[in-house]
Amino acid sequence: MPAPLSEKTISLIKATVPALEEHGLTITRRMYERMFQNEAIRDLFNQSHHGETGSQPRALAGAVLAYARNIDNLGVMGGAVERIAQKHVALNILPEHYPFVADALLGAIKDVLGAVATAEIVAAWGEAYWFLAEVLVGREASIYRDLAAAPGGWNGWRDFVIEAVVEESSIIRSFVLVPVDGGKVLPHKSGQYLGFALDVPGVGQLRRNYSISCAPNDRAYRITVKREATPGVPAGAASNWLHDHALPGTILTAAVPAGDFFLDTTSTTPVVLVSGGVGLTPMVSMLETIVQSQPNRQTHWVHGALNGRVHAMRAHVRALAAKAPGVKATTFYAEPGERDRAGVDYDASGLISARWLKQNTPAANAIYYLCGPKPFLRNLAAGLLTEGVPADRIRYEFFGPADELLAVDGRALAAA
Repeated sequence: MPAPLSEKTISLIKATVPALEEHGLTITRRMYERMFQNEAIRDLFNQSHHGETGSQPRALAGAVLAYARNIDNLGVMGGAVERIAQKHVALNILPEHYPFVADALLGAIKDVLGAVATAEIVAAWGEAYWFLAEVLVGREASIYRDLAAAPGGWNGWRDFVIEAVVEESSIIRSFVLVPVDGGKVLPHKSGQYLGFALDVPGVGQLRRNYSISCAPNDRAYRITVKREATPGVPAGAASNWLHDHALPGTILTAAVPAGDFFLDTTSTTPVVLVSGGVGLTPMVSMLETIVQSQPNRQTHWVHGALNGRVHAMRAHVRALAAKAPGVKATTFYAEPGERDRAGVDYDASGLISARWLKQNTPAANAIYYLCGPKPFLRNLAAGLLTEGVPADRIRYEFFGPADELLAVDGRALAAA
């Protein structure tokens, strides 16, 4: 562990909270502008979370503000630190990358705050940054070491060949990946993702994370990808390339499985797996795992899709549920199509609600795993808390940077 922060630094950091509340987003945007002047550093990041959507600067602004507010009680940041470390592992962030971030952040603070950013304040933020950096570097080194030592594990990038492509719906495809080197793969934790470095012709290298949608095994991974936006739109560049050009035999480069959202397989507590749209991908991994190793575990699969045209893996989920006596599956269609049959293709129309979940899913002590678009998650997470479900029994994942904690009345939810 790094040396504790000095009392003077803690006091100075706390004093900057009002400035961060007002200018935090401007600071983080400026930080990324400075940092991305270095192409090698720019290429470490998913650019769709920056210029195209702006979600990553918001995420970082929220994280910096939370760090400043809790600088005298950093224990509450443990979950956030673990999530950041897992993201860094998926991106292959290394200790030598941290000085670039430090220079960009401190420079941005000076650029934006001007005379307010005295030498004393900048020095305090330098001390605070390197304290957190040392914590992250230490945790990341531990993760890298453990994953490399595990059977099928590796560090850095590894080449995988697409063994099969499966059309799951009109907008979702699955890709089965096996190592080019012929070796085994590291069995992931159900719910985790793979980080990819995709070389897209005419665009360059893109960094993306895709959830693993199969149960852990030592032979192959499966990812299930939704075609985003329209061809040629930057935010959908990676998914459109995969849909249009990734075929059996195509080589993809991936980092080790990572992520702090995963099924607790050491427990027999009832679970409710709730997903919206392509958010079902980590849930399918969890469901396959339960069916294989805990078929009597009380489990309720609840999935929401727009309609049957875009509903992925319907037959697969039904087949899984039929194999396990403890599993029940319910599907909601928000806007059923003319060919969608109630009671056959789907079970209920409309949107999944927290009240429905509380009234129709198992046991008072169930753990709720949620994955889907941010509005979907915020409505259900807030609703479940209102319905009396304790925050430590609501666990969530969404795709993209966490621009703010899911919380109601100050009750932050569990990340995993």
